[in-house]
Amino acid sequence: MKSRITKPSSWKLYVITDEVLSRGRTHQRIAEVSLKGGAYVIQLRDKKVSGKMLFEVACEIRELTRRAGVPFIVNDRVDIAIASGADGVHVGQDDLPAKIARELIGDEMILGVSAITVDQAIQAEQDGADYIGFGPVYEARGTKSDAGEPLGLKLLREACSQCSIPVIAIGGINKDNVSKVIKAGAYGAAVISAIVASEDIERATFEIKSEIESAEGTN
Repeated sequence: MKSRITKPSSWKLYVITDEVLSRGRTHQRIAEVSLKGGAYVIQLRDKKVSGKMLFEVACEIRELTRRAGVPFIVNDRVDIAIASGADGVHVGQDDLPAKIARELIGDEMILGVSAITVDQAIQAEQDGADYIGFGPVYEARGTKSDAGEPLGLKLLREACSQCSIPVIAIGGINKDNVSKVIKAGAYGAAVISAIVASEDIERATFEIKSEIESAEGTN
């Protein structure tokens, strides 16, 4: 299948918001400052707030990303993604099945699917995913309690070789190791704590983006 992610320069640094790790900063503030630092994609993720509050936050971030010309993805909540006018939705293996999510969002919106095995990645592509979130590649500290054991670069490399849609590496990625996932074949890197929990979000975003661009130049 052909992915809706077509621009070669896009989706290299995918920032996921997390208010738990953010030193008191809101989802909106995280998005705003990481966009200044050069984030290519913003995902809103919050599994604890009410649907009403999540919708309000999503609408505000939608405006920020629209002005920046950056895609906006909502984690898990297909209804919030559609209602807020987001560019897409991302679902996990325990969320709404990818096939159903695709039916609900139609052909225009972007669908991302999490995978922890190569078989899951292949199945997600067959079910209509536009990209795979593969990981955790490294140990994910302080983000998802159920993230599981690190998969490592070898498995990431295999997933990238088996999928024709972009594979976005996730899990424990920071400025010191992001070049390794890019050189392993990942289309881009999704980052949470290394940006969201940093003292200076804009600087952290810029530094990781620079490492990605440098790694691409040496491939």
